[in-house]
Amino acid sequence: MNKRVLIGTLVAGALAATSLQAEDSVFVGHLADLSGPTAFVGKNYADGIRDAMSYINSHGGINGTGLEFETIDYAYKVPQAIASYKKWVSRNNMVAMQGWGTADTEALISFVAKDKVPVYSASYSGHLTDPTGKNPKTQKPAPYNFFYGASYSDGCRALVQWAAEDWKNRGGSGSPKFTHVGDNHPYPNAPKEACAEYATELGFEVMPPIVVSMKPGDFKAQCLSLKDSGSNYAYIANLGGSVVSLVKSCGTVGTDVQFMSNIWGGDKPIFEAAGAGVKDYIFPAMTPFWEDDAPGMSLVREISRESDASGNAFRSHHYMRGICSAYYMKEAMEWAKENGGITGENIKQGMYARQNWVPKGLEGVCLPATWSSEDHRGINTVNIYKGNYNGGDIKVERVTQVTLPRREDWLGY
Repeated sequence: MNKRVLIGTLVAGALAATSLQAEDSVFVGHLADLSGPTAFVGKNYADGIRDAMSYINSHGGINGTGLEFETIDYAYKVPQAIASYKKWVSRNNMVAMQGWGTADTEALISFVAKDKVPVYSASYSGHLTDPTGKNPKTQKPAPYNFFYGASYSDGCRALVQWAAEDWKNRGGSGSPKFTHVGDNHPYPNAPKEACAEYATELGFEVMPPIVVSMKPGDFKAQCLSLKDSGSNYAYIANLGGSVVSLVKSCGTVGTDVQFMSNIWGGDKPIFEAAGAGVKDYIFPAMTPFWEDDAPGMSLVREISRESDASGNAFRSHHYMRGICSAYYMKEAMEWAKENGGITGENIKQGMYARQNWVPKGLEGVCLPATWSSEDHRGINTVNIYKGNYNGGDIKVERVTQVTLPRREDWLGY
């Protein structure tokens, strides 16, 4: 693509910013949920992606090639996601996409494989990790799907591994009870079967799942069901306002259970909203937090100034994961440019070019990752944190780090 273009961001179809002129450009589509049921965290993640791509452009692009990108708020609606994808492929010659949800990412698996467009999703569904379909449990081979972080299944497996140890440390007797709590939707359902299977393997009694809407509401009935089940550990598979409602409702009816959430269900804004109901809340994270001083946080703070010149805006760990996703794509594009050009197929090969890979400048922020043509589980390490709300003083502390085996029977599942 050898044309002189303005590089910038299009938000909902309107030109929002320009920051660089370049001789060459490649187009990256960006799907975001800024107004739908997952916008509570979707906006944070989208800000990280958008700021990172703007920063890359303002610092030379991909070795001189600019990123032309468009952010579309698809409000978590699969038809809109598919329509945006098709438009970008046909009109913009898209070479890669930064995506979002599980339902839309899984719906696009066959499209992106046929079109050879790498998709970096914010869905960590285990279904996206088998590029060849060699595991009989894999729903569809996903050769062009990537994400930064442990899969939802591995995240949940790490939590039940922690819970098994916690049960011993508490002096618990017999089999602890484990319950999956979430909406009947591809995103909360993604790890349900895989995690329940591992919980059983570790000696848990797995209770029937409890369905809780992703929309905020009064969940006292579901909390009473959880209480009556005698569950000791409950995995929260939803996010945002739904989690806040659940924690508050369960506090009201006196549900005594150890909550553990997926990576979108635990962050400081949740604790601020849920208030005193948050006690020893367990959740995974794949980056440091905003106040931490890891070496790569200096670059994160520079990137943050793309949309907050003051440098004072608080960023959640979802924002940092967005930056990691954009920077793995950036460095795969750099490899592609040196090895035949920035095409979707070459970007995909660029994802396999390194092992224990941390993007330059983000040391201590992005965990080392390894993708191969046979295995798209980039990361199998999970940091587990505990959050507490002590009269408004929110304390988040790391509990442990779990590294899971790359079992073949867990690939794509």
